[in-house]
Amino acid sequence: MTHFLPQRLLITGGAGFIGSHLVRLMVQKYPHCEIVNLDKLTYAGNLENLRDIEDAENYTFVKGDITDARFLDDLFYEYRFDSVIHLAAESHVDRSIANPMDFIMTNIVGTVCLLNTARSAWHQAVEGKRFYQVSTDEVYGSLGDTGLFTETTPYDPRSPYSASKASADHLVRAYWHTYGLPVVLSNCSNNYGSYQFPEKLIPLAIHNIKHQKPVPIYGDGQYTRDWLWVEDHARAIDLVFSDGKIGETYNIGGHNEWRNIDLVQLLCNIMDRKLGREAGTSAQLITFVKDRAGHDRRYAIDAQKIGRELGWQPSLQFAEGLERTVDWYLANDQWLHNVTSGDYLRYYAQQYGLPH
Repeated sequence: MTHFLPQRLLITGGAGFIGSHLVRLMVQKYPHCEIVNLDKLTYAGNLENLRDIEDAENYTFVKGDITDARFLDDLFYEYRFDSVIHLAAESHVDRSIANPMDFIMTNIVGTVCLLNTARSAWHQAVEGKRFYQVSTDEVYGSLGDTGLFTETTPYDPRSPYSASKASADHLVRAYWHTYGLPVVLSNCSNNYGSYQFPEKLIPLAIHNIKHQKPVPIYGDGQYTRDWLWVEDHARAIDLVFSDGKIGETYNIGGHNEWRNIDLVQLLCNIMDRKLGREAGTSAQLITFVKDRAGHDRRYAIDAQKIGRELGWQPSLQFAEGLERTVDWYLANDQWLHNVTSGDYLRYYAQQYGLPH
């Protein structure tokens, strides 16, 4: 298997949660590679996530929209990229239910614009080029009490978000089969860790527990997810990007299934201990709310392929990863405050029907 070494890499969505961890890893690991981070800086994109590497010689930030084809053409012409890692996406299921068109535009139209630009820029020679689509396990639909998603599980998306990501994945594969564009793909389970926007379950729960606000749990709380530490995900992306086989898909999971209610109760216990509260105090904040429309019951990833072919395994057990995550949010209260103001608070009140 040929090891791919980028010289001029475009990372889309690099100011977001997963993207910022990946940008940091790549900037530090590949000092001779010119890395451009393209991000529209919507509500979940935050350049504070990258303060520690913003002055690195091999790093450039560009603000822009992946649905702007002319802008992308100019960007590729200026930087002569030999590779793309595409993470830019609208990613919150609840928001997709409230406003699906944003997801259609960014996740489908934006991906096609990137594919077209890469195809045009690389039309004379695709050797030494690579387009990496980062996707989600939600494209596979919902599992019962048993079974795991594999790379050959048929797609069965259930929300506008997962349907838009499934569409993008199909288009990426179509550009490989039809035009010979050199692509790789990965589908990951739920990520957790530092710098995650607090509309997602774990940072939302940490924030609300700290401030003694209700912690919303959808439905009966029995929904099950496989949780992956974001830094392990970034390492996996680097491996797939560098050593993955063209045209292949790799599932990335944490081997770590938790029901939502059990996860939040564990968080409550950790927070009580770290905040010096009496055991059981924070669990009283758990509030069951109306279930999400079309809520998938269970996701679980079979990550044997990436382990077998590329040697990747998650590095942290969930208890340790969750402790690290809580410590980070408690130590970075100003970051959390900065992203939990304005539009986010209005969205929070509308989505959960709870006071903000």
